[in-house]
Amino acid sequence: MRVAFLAPISWRVPPRHYGPWEQFASLLTEGLVQKGVDVTLFATADSITSARLAAVVPTGYSEDETLDAKVWESLHIASLFERADEFDIIHNSFDFLPLTFTRLVDTPVLTTIHGFASDATLPPYVAYADRVSYVAVSEADRHPALQYVATIHHGIDMSQFELQPQSGDYLLFFGRIHPDKGTAEAIQVAQAVGIPLTIAGIIQDRSYFEREVEPHLNGDIRYIGPVGPLDRGRLLGGAVALLHLINFKEPFGFSVVESMACGTPVIARARGSMPEIVRHEENGYLVESIEVAVVAVEAAGKIDRRRVRESVEERFTVERMVDQYIDVYQQLVDSGLDS
Repeated sequence: MRVAFLAPISWRVPPRHYGPWEQFASLLTEGLVQKGVDVTLFATADSITSARLAAVVPTGYSEDETLDAKVWESLHIASLFERADEFDIIHNSFDFLPLTFTRLVDTPVLTTIHGFASDATLPPYVAYADRVSYVAVSEADRHPALQYVATIHHGIDMSQFELQPQSGDYLLFFGRIHPDKGTAEAIQVAQAVGIPLTIAGIIQDRSYFEREVEPHLNGDIRYIGPVGPLDRGRLLGGAVALLHLINFKEPFGFSVVESMACGTPVIARARGSMPEIVRHEENGYLVESIEVAVVAVEAAGKIDRRRVRESVEERFTVERMVDQYIDVYQQLVDSGLDS
């Protein structure tokens, strides 16, 4: 089977630090290649992959401010669809813009929907639903206006995250610094329980950082910036708990699963996909308030960290994810042959 995989081009594949969609692209394409699938990855030219790499943009536009995002996105998407007849299936992991090309080609198109910023992005998905098959990354993220061929949770490479049986002495916030992600709430919890907090991630909302985060930085609350793959496991595994007090419906959340893979329990607001990932009192706690989160931190030390890892060992492996996508690919290719 010949698969064309369209990755986003905000960051390199795999990302140097932040870039969850690019991380997904890397994990899936590398897993497909290991399974013997013929994959061409359409990504930035500095991407690293064992698949065939097709690139028109030199690097991610979030890494080089001289690159105009819309210009390079247009060239990037067109470079794949102009070669559509070379492939048995096109896997779009880019977003909604490639959908507008799909009636110009005969190759089946599968789109992984990584979430909706708002219903304002919904119209293209509805307009091309007769031409494109959709995969949701969680049951919570399924939109009632769309039909889906499958729900496939993301998987991680468990070998990259070792169990750390004993935690360190700090709480952790790991994600983009933005009101949606609950950085300020994590600070409130840490201050209430008197445990140091480490904050890691890109600053996506500078005014929010300056208003809600920076004034609290001191010896006990520290911001260390984005953290790359080499340091991620050590940082996640050393925490008493990961604070994921989100203020939006999280479509998935790589850091949540990665934390659990290290044995670190997660304290999360029960929004979006969190109830599908976090098993209350087994690998973390689902909470709805700062007060309950404070109680959860005090209880987190009693959770068996080995059981935390075991709770994700089969459910969120990259191998499971790859097998599920291969099944969907085959289903769509067979359906096209029968039509």
